[in-house]
Amino acid sequence: MSEPNDPPCLSPAEHAHALPRTNLLGFRRHFSSKSRTYSTTLGALRQERADYRAAQEASVLGLDDREPDTVLALVDCQYAGHGHTPGESVLAATIARDLQSNRETARDALRDQLALEGAAA
Repeated sequence: MSEPNDPPCLSPAEHAHALPRTNLLGFRRHFSSKSRTYSTTLGALRQERADYRAAQEASVLGLDDREPDTVLALVDCQYAGHGHTPGESVLAATIARDLQSNRETARDALRDQLALEGAAA
């Protein structure tokens, strides 16, 4: 006979097999269950952790005096330039030169093969 706390979806044999996993962290579902009946939600845990880390970071940076609903934006934009760096330019030129060389070699090989086939006929 099953006990009153047994999950109704499992037979006694299945329950005995699942028992080591059913009591994880003190409730009868998987520890990452999103059920509000058995535990707090994972979203609430993540939000609490994010709030704690944000408060911790704010105290390290000395930003404790800001309003809770205020967004603080620290912006430092610098023009980094455009195009390739000198090293990237050399690499791009080398790749382009190698591709062109490969195309020319393939054309020459095709031309030679066609000449040999024409001579054999």
